[in-house]
Amino acid sequence: MITGHTKTLAILADPVTHVRTPQALNARFEADGVDAVLVPLEVPSAALEPMLKGLAGARNFAGAVVTVPHKTAVPALCDALSARAAAAQSVNVIRRRSDGSLYGDILDGEGFARGLEQAGVTLFGKRVFLAGAGGAASAIAFALTERGISALTVANRSIEKAEALIARLAVHFPDVEFAAATDPAGHDIAINGTSLGLKPEDVLPFDPDTLDPDTLVAEVIMQPEITPLLHAAEARGLMIHPGHHMLEAQLTEMLRFLTHEEDEQ
Repeated sequence: MITGHTKTLAILADPVTHVRTPQALNARFEADGVDAVLVPLEVPSAALEPMLKGLAGARNFAGAVVTVPHKTAVPALCDALSARAAAAQSVNVIRRRSDGSLYGDILDGEGFARGLEQAGVTLFGKRVFLAGAGGAASAIAFALTERGISALTVANRSIEKAEALIARLAVHFPDVEFAAATDPAGHDIAINGTSLGLKPEDVLPFDPDTLDPDTLVAEVIMQPEITPLLHAAEARGLMIHPGHHMLEAQLTEMLRFLTHEEDEQ
């Protein structure tokens, strides 16, 4: 039951109809006896800054989950960032601190990597193709390189953005082989880190027919669970990894971040 003591949280997205985080986190709140509720808010980009400022002024607002298309816009609107959010220049969770300031972190990459590991995928030494260089993709790139992949190819509509991500990664991981290219052949794992697939008319982020037969095709999109890319990969007999694994793997971290004051680094 929602009362005046309930911590109020929001998920900020545009559109918001596809999100699955409210169902998942609210179920966890109930199961764990946490007096909190997460509500979906459809916020266009032009309204993001005033919306966040307004929410920060509400003392019972505890924080927010951030998703498409706002992850890379939010860092500039936070008062402080975690080290990984600053490096990725992307935020997918915000906590309102007791003084009304906003602290941002990024859990997408850790959730995605853990989801792969929990599915039995070994990441060390793998060659990875990543479509996208935005918020989620940047966080995923950092998490995978931290786990010792041998090579990462980044494909993005703006090659400058792909090269900028690679430059940030190369500072921390000089032993990884990086490339900005669009050919997914020759990789062990091919990942869609873009929003392509949310709409039925979207083009595929890459062509699964060009992949090697033993390549794993992974998604960040959670709804639909089997995206057009995953359908095409399955039709070709490739292994697939749906986006819900990323959410499930980071739910515990999301719950802790949004409902507990903790050390911030």
